[in-house]
Amino acid sequence: MYEKTAEHFSLKQKKLPEGHLLVNLGPSHPSTHGILQNVIQLDGERVVDAESVIGYVHRSFEKLGERYTYNQFLVCTDRMNYVSTPLNNIGWILAVEKMLQIEVPDKVTYVRMIVSELSRVMDHIICNGILGVDLGAFSGMLHLFHHRENIYQVLEKLTGARLTTTFCRVGGLEKDIYPEFEKDVKTIIKGLRPAIEEFQSLLVNNRIFMDRTEGVGGISAEDAISYGYSGPNLRAAGVPWDIRKDDPYMFYDKVDFDIPVGEDGSVLHRTLVRMEEMRQSLRIVEQLINGLPTGAHHADMPHIYLPDKSKVYKNMEELIYHFKLIMHGIKVPKGEYYMATEAANGELGFYIVSEGEKSPWRVHVRRPCFWFYQSFPELVKGSLLADTVATMSSMNVIAGELDC
Repeated sequence: MYEKTAEHFSLKQKKLPEGHLLVNLGPSHPSTHGILQNVIQLDGERVVDAESVIGYVHRSFEKLGERYTYNQFLVCTDRMNYVSTPLNNIGWILAVEKMLQIEVPDKVTYVRMIVSELSRVMDHIICNGILGVDLGAFSGMLHLFHHRENIYQVLEKLTGARLTTTFCRVGGLEKDIYPEFEKDVKTIIKGLRPAIEEFQSLLVNNRIFMDRTEGVGGISAEDAISYGYSGPNLRAAGVPWDIRKDDPYMFYDKVDFDIPVGEDGSVLHRTLVRMEEMRQSLRIVEQLINGLPTGAHHADMPHIYLPDKSKVYKNMEELIYHFKLIMHGIKVPKGEYYMATEAANGELGFYIVSEGEKSPWRVHVRRPCFWFYQSFPELVKGSLLADTVATMSSMNVIAGELDC
């Protein structure tokens, strides 16, 4: 066991200095929140060296993308960041629609943005809530989980599923919004706003939480950029980069919201940035839900979007389109494409190479976790063993996204 663990260190040392100890944090450990392994060398309680081992839940999604059609691959994106599934779905669909150069009705974009921002809130609730649990502040997570459940119920009504939503289709939504959608979303906003304030108050007024997060696991802006950080972890280090502002997609350039930034990239600043991002997401959702347009839930493109089934049974033209889409899939022009969106953890990008067939020739996923998780050993060197738990928790490493 010792030799197997020691192999993970770059030096492959077989003999530790006197008094040093190797510890496996994971791959199955309550504080790793997933199948993640970190081999940590300790001198007492002080971390001397560390190395991250990934790949335990690798499922070859990129290779599957070369076999599935563009709509079929959507089910793989469900299983990347499973804490905010719709954000992955929308990122993939926007990439394909960019390849096809098609526009969807405004209503489709509004609904996609509303669901995106609610998913971001869900993701941040999990990250900050579990961080509190790891540091002994259990009440906050329980307090916000009720509101997270309300969002899940909206997703369930909208998509028929809670976790693997398979939200959207190329050219629109899988189905139209349900009649009480607007009312439910407004109820969520009303309940979440005071809950976020109470949650933050529970954490920042907790002396233990502050002592264990302030200045812990920090990273400079320069180092964060060098590692390829994006999302809240980058903004916590003081870099105001957000794709929604800097390279807008959908209607993000038409809504008002601010980009919160931190100072030292520490656990505390990552937490506070996510808190503020939840408030800004609700601000975006409120603007959108108050101006939600009416109309179709998909583009009028029968060669892209499956025709209504009732028409397939009656009209020859719809029957032919249905047959062609099912048998031959969506054909996209040859070329190389990249589309990035601002997911809950940062830049989620899909690089697709098309040879004009019903499946991509090559798919590569730029998953945000993979880039900032590389820095974990550097962040914890010199800190206490207990700080590694807080540092990992605040980075929000999702194994499904990391390993996809």
